[in-house]
This record gives sequence, structure tokens and C-alpha cells, in this order.
Amino acid sequence: MEKIMVAPSLLSANFADLKSDLEKINQSEADWLHLDIMDGVFVPNISFGFPVLKYVAELSEKPLDVHLMIVQPEKFIQEVKKLGAMMMNVHYEACPHLHRVIQQIKEAGMKAGVTLNPATPVSVLEDIITEVDMVLLMSVNPGFGGQKFIPNTFKKIEQLREMITRSGASALIEVDGGINPENAPLLQRAGADVLVAGSSVFKAPDMIKAIQELKYVE
Repeated sequence: MEKIMVAPSLLSANFADLKSDLEKINQSEADWLHLDIMDGVFVPNISFGFPVLKYVAELSEKPLDVHLMIVQPEKFIQEVKKLGAMMMNVHYEACPHLHRVIQQIKEAGMKAGVTLNPATPVSVLEDIITEVDMVLLMSVNPGFGGQKFIPNTFKKIEQLREMITRSGASALIEVDGGINPENAPLLQRAGADVLVAGSSVFKAPDMIKAIQELKYVE
């Protein structure tokens, strides 16, 4: 069986018992912990801020994959760094000076990721793909959990994989939204490296088993 990387999304956790959920993630075979920061401006919802994230960072034994769904994410590079984040992920649509932001993230000692909304074509990354450590393809519209997977994502993964190979880049491909055991193997075959899973992990009767089911592909 082959393995794919899994990054459970904290947005779907039980915040009334967050410590317990984080302990289960620590015990699991999850590779990263995915943190969605929303501002109610770039996306139509608000999630959690740095006081909560500081607590999460202290409890999590998994590398932190921080996804900023906010305007002007460059303002918070130092705050994300203080969390001890492994990856800081910003939206293409929120960064008119994307190259500069990527360089600032790397200078702060983190890996740099770029996220694309469902309607944004992968071709916009043609001139910067060799600079980024990861591309996150949103397979739902950002802002809310529990949405259905958008099938066009498969085509985008294939296009992005071709671009990465052709340019000699080393960027990972991460996919976020509507991930479940049925589409996980299809996403891996299309070229995905990392799957972000929220509801399918945190709402499962057995979180540790749910992560295993996503991770191991026949």
C-alpha cells in the first residue's frame, strides 16, 4: 500500500474539548496539523486568532500548516513564525505582490505555500512555481467546512503536476475541501501529495482510524 500525507483541519475540531482532539491527532499517523485563519473579509467567515493558535501550537506535536484566508497576510508573518509554523500558506488572490510575500515567508524561516481558489487557474503560477514549497488547491469555496468536493479539481491537479515537472520545481500539491476515503485514492493518482481533511476526520467515530483510511491507498 502507498501512503499519502494527511493534514487534519482544526476548523472541524470540537472546540469544547480541543485538548482531547489534539491528543488524538498527536497519537495518529497524521503528518501535519492544518490551521485555517479567516478574517470575515477575504472569506465570508471568521475562524480563530493567535491566542487560540498559541494554545494549539503548545499542544500539537505535528508540524503546523498555517493557511491564511485573509487580506494582507504579509502583516502576520512574524506572528505565524512565533507559533513555530512549518508552512505559511497565502492566497494568490489576496497578494498583489506575491513574489515579495513568498520571499518574506522564507526569510522568516518557514516554508512558503500559495493557495488557489476553485475559479483560479493553475496557469497564474507559471512564473513563480519554482519559488514555492507547496501549492494548495481549494476543492471547495473557502470559508466554510462540510462542502462538497468540486470535481474540476482533478484536472487542476494534473495541470499543476505537469507544470511542476516541466519547470523542474519541487513544490508539493495539497488539496483541501470535501476529502473522504472515496476520493482520496483518486486524488493521489491525479498527483496530489497532501490531503487536508476536516469533517471526515474530526466527525468520525474513530479519528485515528479515519486518518489511516485516508493515508493508505491500495
